[in-house]
Amino acid sequence: MRRRIKKKNIRKPDTKYGSLNVEMFSNYVMQGGKKSVARKIVYSALDEMGKQTKKDALDIFETALRNTTPLLEVRSRRVGGANYQVPREVSSNRGMSLAIRWLIGAAKSKKGKPMYKKLAEELILASKNEGDAIKKRENMRKMAESNKAFAHFAW
Repeated sequence: MRRRIKKKNIRKPDTKYGSLNVEMFSNYVMQGGKKSVARKIVYSALDEMGKQTKKDALDIFETALRNTTPLLEVRSRRVGGANYQVPREVSSNRGMSLAIRWLIGAAKSKKGKPMYKKLAEELILASKNEGDAIKKRENMRKMAESNKAFAHFAW
C-alpha cells in the first residue's frame, strides 16, 4: 500500500507587494514565530533598497533571488563502501529556498548594522552578481562541475 500524498500548503502573497516570494522571504527571516517583526525587517530592507538604488525595490529583489538560485548541487551517495559527491539538478522550489537561505545567512553574518540594512545591502549586491550568497552559489556550481565524473551514479 502506498503512502498518501501530502497536500502542499497554498501560500498567500504578502499584503504590501502582492508577491509570493516576499512572503516566503519574510517567513524565512522570522524567528520564534514573530511574523510581524520579520515583515517589518523585510519591508524596511526593501524600502532601504529603493532609497539606495532609486529603482523599484521589488525588481531588485526578484533579480537578486534569480541570481542566487543554483542550477546544480552535489548530493552524497554511498556506492560500494565509498561516498561520492554526485551532481544533481536542483528543483525550482529547492533552488528558491536555498537562495533565500543563503541571502539571509550572508546578511546575518555581517556585524554592526541593523538587520534590515544588512539584508538590503546583501540583496543589492546579489542583484549585481556580487556578495557572499553569490559566492556560495558559485562554490556549489564548481563542486558540481568538478564531480561531473560521478554523474552516472545519479538515479
